[in-house]
Amino acid sequence: MGACLGACSLLSCASCLCGSAPCILCGCCPSTRNSTVSRIIFTFFLFLGVLVCLIMLSPGVESQLHKLPWGCDEGTGSTVVMQSHIDCGSLLGQRAVYRMCFAMAAFFFLFTVLMIYVRSSQDPRAAFQNGFWFFKFLIFVGITVGAFYIPDGSFSDVWFYFGVVGSFLFILIQLVLLIDFAHSWNQQWLGKAEECDSRAWYAGLFFCTFLFYSLSIVAVALLFVYYTEPDACHEGKVFISLNLTLCICVSIISVLPKVQDAQPNSGLLQASVITLYTMFITWLALSNVPDQKCNPHLLTSLDNGTILAGPEGYVTQWWDAPSIVGLIVFILCTLFISVRSSNHRQVNSLMRTEECPPILEGSAQQRAAGQAFDNEQDGVTYSYSFFHFCLVLASLHIMMTLTNWYRPNETRKMVSTWTAVWVKICASWAGLLLYLWTLVAPLLLPNRDFS
Repeated sequence: MGACLGACSLLSCASCLCGSAPCILCGCCPSTRNSTVSRIIFTFFLFLGVLVCLIMLSPGVESQLHKLPWGCDEGTGSTVVMQSHIDCGSLLGQRAVYRMCFAMAAFFFLFTVLMIYVRSSQDPRAAFQNGFWFFKFLIFVGITVGAFYIPDGSFSDVWFYFGVVGSFLFILIQLVLLIDFAHSWNQQWLGKAEECDSRAWYAGLFFCTFLFYSLSIVAVALLFVYYTEPDACHEGKVFISLNLTLCICVSIISVLPKVQDAQPNSGLLQASVITLYTMFITWLALSNVPDQKCNPHLLTSLDNGTILAGPEGYVTQWWDAPSIVGLIVFILCTLFISVRSSNHRQVNSLMRTEECPPILEGSAQQRAAGQAFDNEQDGVTYSYSFFHFCLVLASLHIMMTLTNWYRPNETRKMVSTWTAVWVKICASWAGLLLYLWTLVAPLLLPNRDFS
């Protein structure tokens, strides 16, 4: 009898894994939209890959990776490590991260192409988007195994530049979501203040704005203290000063009378959030400056100037503060992408989502039964293809974050370069310009609806 019940349970699970509805999470998320559950599960696939990357960076696993085709074959011994250069033997974990993230990017890119122009759940391809999770997991594992057998050659060097471009785009997506979040936050609290006729909400907005600006000022001071020298580090001084000046300018513009008339919900809260994020990106950029005098995060050599390399002596670069904070921001942003639905039409148009996903009357019975119901019969609530493209960019961004943007060179070492610095600084400038555009666009294009 027990065997029969166990078999029935396995068949029930198999139907969930192989069926056209994502019923895996129905028990813990009753009455959940089909579209939301699918995005959460795909995001879980991404986080699973990130977990594998973290495991590959652990010393015990890293020391066994030399057996793979792209492992170091120079043999044991020691080699001098100068400034930001790290010996090949200590970088097998980073090489493994490159291959794991390649597998994730390939998996999500496959769905990006496969789901182009899916308009509703009536499309046969939507069934593969919202179900067949067991087979998709097998595909994910198969791509991952194949990626770990890619010979090194020029793979790491070429894939580095893919990571640079993808990470730049993902930073901009992070900023779009942050601007949307700040606008929604400000609008919601102002609405509650008017509805309740209470000054407590205004006090809350003032406190948060003051807190964000205070943290930004502290960040600027710390950047000057730790990432600059009186007679050196001129690039860092320019980057910090320029970004601080730009943040002050957009803060002033956000409260100008004409901007307030065109954008009643704009204010210093949004500007303070953008300012703090800009200082965060500036910090990440300066943490990649390839000069030990201007960057306390660069790897330093031991007292005798050597670090053991090869199968018998591996060292792992433990994550520094920028990498840890960047990983946390990445997780929060990715979760936000998987469950979000903005209140702003322009943001929804950019992110390919709808403002209020429709709930069909015909799904009431499914909701009562605690099942994930199909809310996309008349039209999808988000672009399947664009969602997977965002996960492709997320895979590339986490690859660069976990490897500290170090670039492999012809000597089979990883080096910190100015490429990473300029990419992050340009991303911060692009983000500020994007926020500035949200402020002045209603003035420059008065005939368009920016509500």
